Amino acid sequence: MYTAYYREYSQNLHRDMEFKVYGHAGRPMLVFPSQSGRFFDFENNGMIACIQDFIDAGRIQLFCCDSNDDNSWSSTSWDNRKRIEAQEEYVRYICDELCPRIFDINAECNGGNYASGIMTTGCSMGGTHALNFALRRPDIFAGCIALSGAYNARLFFPDYFDDLVYANSPVDYINGMPYDHPYVQMYRERNLIICCGRGAWEHPMQEDAERMKELFGYKDVPAWVDFWGYDVAHDWPWWRQELPYYVGFIC
Repeated sequence: MYTAYYREYSQNLHRDMEFKVYGHAGRPMLVFPSQSGRFFDFENNGMIACIQDFIDAGRIQLFCCDSNDDNSWSSTSWDNRKRIEAQEEYVRYICDELCPRIFDINAECNGGNYASGIMTTGCSMGGTHALNFALRRPDIFAGCIALSGAYNARLFFPDYFDDLVYANSPVDYINGMPYDHPYVQMYRERNLIICCGRGAWEHPMQEDAERMKELFGYKDVPAWVDFWGYDVAHDWPWWRQELPYYVGFIC
């Protein structure tokens, strides 16, 4: 399998950020690590191996990035505004710095042909980011495979709510988005996949997925919100089964 490692300075985060590419060609997919994770976590937990056939066949090319959660969602600072501003800095890093690199690298690998959009994926907090980015910037992202994510920012900001928390809380901004908002039509044309088990440690992620299914229904967005069995836990062995199942539908 072709791989490439990059370490590049981020103007938005004011530090070096690392990412790794897996695959020689195919549809680009941005992988967010789980909470406070690193770019190598996906590989270390067997998630690359479980979809290696798709990668080796040139159907998909993965870009595994670093997180900024320690400064935002995971931070224990009393300054909640600073925490959520750190998330917005990460949004700008991903959208304004990393995504252009993904498009360029992917195009070079695909004979100069630029992808129409980037898919996202991730597990747990990575699933949170995967859905949030796909919904916030449908002009960049072609959809997501969000596994066991939490989509209500109140889980991380229980006693604080402002404009930026709202902007990173899908259950809130999709609820508040008008039916005729231009993004809603874009969502209808994207591959939005949410999966959650009904087993151990899948709360409140299960409830958030239910709410997203309801909200997408109100907006006539044909997102695929899928629930696996009561034995399906919030853990890597199940995500290794879920990811290849859904990749098979989009690649």
